[in-house]
Amino acid sequence: QKTYLPFKSATISTGDQEKMPSVGLLPGETVVKEGKAAILFPSANEVFYNPVQEFNRDLTCAVITEFARELLAQRGVKVVLPSEQERVVVSLSEETNEAEAQTEEKNGSEEPAVTAAAGERCERGLRVLEGLAASGLRSVRFALEVPGLQSVTANDFSAKAAALIARNAQYNGVSHLLHASCRDASMLMYDMRAKKDRYDVIDLDPYGSPASFLDAAVQSVSEGGLLCITCTDMAVMAGNSGETCYSKYGSVSIKAKYCHEMALRIILHSLDQRAGVYQRYIQPLLSVSVDFYIRVFVRVFTGQATVKNSASMKYSAATGPPVGPECEHCGQRHQLGGPIWAESIHDLEFVQKVLSAVLGNPCRFGTSKRIEGVLSMVTEELEDVPLYYTVDNLSSTMHCNTPSLLQFRSALLHAGHRVSLSHACKNAIKTDAPPAAIWDIMRCWVNFTGEKEKLFFVILNTACFTVREDANPQSRKRHLTRFQENPQAFWGPKARAKAGGGISADLQDKRKKFQNKRKNQITDSSQLKTFPCKKFKQGTCTHGDECCYFHDSEQTNEQKTE
Repeated sequence: QKTYLPFKSATISTGDQEKMPSVGLLPGETVVKEGKAAILFPSANEVFYNPVQEFNRDLTCAVITEFARELLAQRGVKVVLPSEQERVVVSLSEETNEAEAQTEEKNGSEEPAVTAAAGERCERGLRVLEGLAASGLRSVRFALEVPGLQSVTANDFSAKAAALIARNAQYNGVSHLLHASCRDASMLMYDMRAKKDRYDVIDLDPYGSPASFLDAAVQSVSEGGLLCITCTDMAVMAGNSGETCYSKYGSVSIKAKYCHEMALRIILHSLDQRAGVYQRYIQPLLSVSVDFYIRVFVRVFTGQATVKNSASMKYSAATGPPVGPECEHCGQRHQLGGPIWAESIHDLEFVQKVLSAVLGNPCRFGTSKRIEGVLSMVTEELEDVPLYYTVDNLSSTMHCNTPSLLQFRSALLHAGHRVSLSHACKNAIKTDAPPAAIWDIMRCWVNFTGEKEKLFFVILNTACFTVREDANPQSRKRHLTRFQENPQAFWGPKARAKAGGGISADLQDKRKKFQNKRKNQITDSSQLKTFPCKKFKQGTCTHGDECCYFHDSEQTNEQKTE
């Protein structure tokens, strides 16, 4: 889906028509194509761009489109997408299908008179802010691919980035929708806190932690507006630096197998706490952990949340936890983390709408197959079960062979418990079974595999490992793209952009320059003769004269004499 055009290219294609851009390319620039957008991009590392996050941008366009469809329907505007087929209902019963069909007939008789198409300005549409826009690729894609927008503000603190955003808007013919801004993102959002100035959608995708922008974001988003937040500081949120996580997000992270879902719940808790300061609360629509980052989509409301949500809970002095210092099952010490968001991290009804839209128009995004796989897994997850186990970690504790996912899921289903997989980890198990039942199944597995000498506990109940038909979820049966392989070599977070460039776009060059022991790399093995052999000094070198390093016998004799 991404194409790099040569410097002399003068046309870009949009749909079936080709147009001549009014902006020419500067020396050293290339054109990066993604979706319907064509972005001018400098060869120097002056503006940040990561091609691996195409999935992030595609998913954001899909979510904002469905959000616009819901919100603009209340304003009497109908969202129209080209080549969109009839909506596909996902994972719903026949009764729900009939009820939905009646609802659609009812809505069809009262269709709004005003329609909104992608690339056109809608007076009653959404006002969108991308606080950290860099090259402006995401904002340009919003303007070209998301219908029902009144304006898109692409902001970046770098003057070079802001100038590039303006050129990209003109190059793609969306200057009537997209406006470039060169301000501090927090100050820009603080200035738009008045109710009449607030944005309907705020997208924050920083290089690292978004913590410094969250306070301004929860104030400057409109009533029922959408916040799209990305966190790439996974080392902090996954437990490597618990104290740093607490200072940024108000929660202590734990280094455990479930760290990716815990990171999602930490950022949701942080958003909820900051919104609560201003008598607001959040409603998560979709939360995903993919690749090297996490992404959450939440709506923000004013007032009291329902009893179900944390913002309306009455807090009192804690009286627990009712556990000892060590786990009674594995013998390890208990670790205290959090606080975290304990409610559902998805709105399944909204997720099904997004999934239906993607299935109805599969050619819209380059990563449609992966979006289908991830969202299908999300719809299969247990809503009311936070965190998860991993089968390999359970087996490691028991020092036994690892059961297959189907066998372990079947044992839990036979025991009467609910179970699901998780999109955040390939071999994760989410279940409402208590820890005692989990470890009892593992002890039964040790007995089942004939490794009885490893049993140190009495088996309380027997488990059945016969594979059940319902143990294999639909997303796994259909072989959907759930956990995609690495898209390219060294595909992780790229080098941070610098105002004057100066950093090579190739991270391998950076590694050679900074991370190796010698700055001047040795390409000829004969040059190694200038370095003394350490093993020869210790008297353990067995290569003799054939050794590629220098043998200094005189220095060795002097050391022996001393």
